[in-house]
Amino acid sequence: MLTAEECYRVFQCSIDDYHRVDDVHAELKNPYQPGTFESLLYSKNWIDTVQWHLEDIIRDPQINDRKGILLKRRIDKSNQERTDTVERIDDVFLKEFQDVKPGPSARLNSETPAWLLDRMSILLLKIYHMK
Repeated sequence: MLTAEECYRVFQCSIDDYHRVDDVHAELKNPYQPGTFESLLYSKNWIDTVQWHLEDIIRDPQINDRKGILLKRRIDKSNQERTDTVERIDDVFLKEFQDVKPGPSARLNSETPAWLLDRMSILLLKIYHMK
């Protein structure tokens, strides 16, 4: 399992790699070994980064209807990929901690660890674009 700082570095790598090409049609070239947690996080953030830019495009008040509907469909597909990726991240956590028995005072929270990483990914995008 990675530390928060290591997750940050993976997300930042994805953000930096995307902005080198800055193209919503750019091919994902994940630098991490397939099947690793880092690879999963990089892909997750790549989805977020592309979607961030798709949403910028669709906000253009001059966008033509055909292009707008195609972008909307792509954003919907991206949202599903994002959710599917978050679920794969949660599967990693579930496997890693399957033998952990919660203590008597443990409580359930509304968010899973993967959705917390999702928030971290989005927050790093916000920070990048606010600079």
